[in-house]
Amino acid sequence: MESIKDLYKIGYGPSSSHTMGPLFAAERFRHENPEAVSFHVTLYGSLAATGKGHMTDRVIKDALSPLPVDIAWEPDTFLPLHPNGMKFEAFGKEGNLIKDWITYSIGGGDISDSGVRVRNTEIYPLMMMKEILAYCVNNGISFWEYVGQYENPDVWDFLEKIWITMQESIENGLQTEGVLPGGLKLPRKAMTFYLKSRNNSSDLSKRTLLYAFALAVAEENASGGKIVTAPTCGSSGVLPAVLKLIKIQENISDARIVRALATAGLIGNLIKSNASISGAEVGCQGEVGSACAMAAAAITQLLGGTPAQVEYAASIGIEHFLGLTCDPVFGLVQIPCIERNAFAAARAIDAAMYALMTDGTHVIKFDTVIHAMKQTGHDLPHIYKETAEGGLALFADK
Repeated sequence: MESIKDLYKIGYGPSSSHTMGPLFAAERFRHENPEAVSFHVTLYGSLAATGKGHMTDRVIKDALSPLPVDIAWEPDTFLPLHPNGMKFEAFGKEGNLIKDWITYSIGGGDISDSGVRVRNTEIYPLMMMKEILAYCVNNGISFWEYVGQYENPDVWDFLEKIWITMQESIENGLQTEGVLPGGLKLPRKAMTFYLKSRNNSSDLSKRTLLYAFALAVAEENASGGKIVTAPTCGSSGVLPAVLKLIKIQENISDARIVRALATAGLIGNLIKSNASISGAEVGCQGEVGSACAMAAAAITQLLGGTPAQVEYAASIGIEHFLGLTCDPVFGLVQIPCIERNAFAAARAIDAAMYALMTDGTHVIKFDTVIHAMKQTGHDLPHIYKETAEGGLALFADK
């Protein structure tokens, strides 16, 4: 597996696959073709179907600016290697084609010419949770210590920066009011939830505060604000919300939060390597489901759970999101995406509490759940995988 530094990315929303990936691709193509005077970009499949709602055209034009860019949309054409295909063409002064390039945005802000993840910098020798858990138990270490054995020492500084950025996203989201961009005219709710949390009983206050934190980040993402992929832009509110709440309620130090981020990153890496975190490939189970698993594992560790309990919490976190469709209304990362962040954060806490009540023994292991998620995503019709052609996206206006 790759470094968790390739999982957590600091960037701008609203989508890691529809915004960050195309942005990185456009920047690379521009750099490789300095003699070009104009560009033509064709977007295919899911990338084209919901690209306008995800600002794909805007970030591509910004990356190739000030040169003219013509963008073609082919939502009904799915290239064979991945649903998020894109073709870049560079033209010279005489209108001649200088270079063309087909690549794919495969989720989490990553691009790949083959449509699959190319692991050029693998640093972890074990690829399955079963093996990693056994190693940790046999050596008396936690998951975060396992991460520390294989990452460079600067990973802790990196994760500290990730945590700082997550908290900034929460604060920015809590302080901002108004309507989110796009045709839904959806008002921000994070500040309202935050204020109302003060008027509730203790238990309700915790839950409302959790919602407020998750909504804050998800709304920042939907407006193109600065967030951390955890593991994607569309699911970026889940992990920060639970970590912020646990920090406040349990008076947990930032150093322990950073270690929890390492464990969450390991969980996300296992899902990314053995299945997918791309909504266009496996549906929202790969985004919000993965985020819930990461958050559940982090909470369990912070509350004193054993590695077996952490594994169980992560399994629960994603198991009960199996089959979740990616059906954004109007192609925007707003409905149902923002609310899903809040509810997944709540489910992560529930998963952690459940796992902590056990000794960590359970039947359906994490590796099995991830395998099932991958197969379920493969079996889902494409209309439920970020195309806005099915589910809520189809019936929202009826």
